[in-house]
Amino acid sequence: MTDPLRVSDSVVVPESELEWRFSRSSGPGGQSVNTTDSRVELSLDLTTTTALSEPLRQRALERLAFRLVDGRITVAASEHRSQLRNREAAAQRLAQLLREATAAPPKKRRPTKPSKRAKQRRLDAKKHRGQIKRLRRGED
Repeated sequence: MTDPLRVSDSVVVPESELEWRFSRSSGPGGQSVNTTDSRVELSLDLTTTTALSEPLRQRALERLAFRLVDGRITVAASEHRSQLRNREAAAQRLAQLLREATAAPPKKRRPTKPSKRAKQRRLDAKKHRGQIKRLRRGED
């Protein structure tokens, strides 16, 4: 898989910046089981990548700070038996992580106040509920 990692239309990580590592998958053993290096780890150094503009890099570093080790983000995939499918899964996982980390922050909520009619409906509902409870009491 020598293709660049497409995160979004504007963000494409060149293959030269991705670091692949392969190892044996864990799991139950048996005859000829887990003898191939099918587990995949994919790493990207966020501090030096050229794929992200400076504002996107800062946003990603801030949002992924808890997952970074020396400025590197690493994802692993070992759910498939085939190394190729695990490579594809790891690439998709990294792309999704970067997509979420570089997404624009949500727009701030503009505070509004309830209309007069909404306030009146709320008060009427409270009065009605109180009246129902008062009628339940009965006379002792």
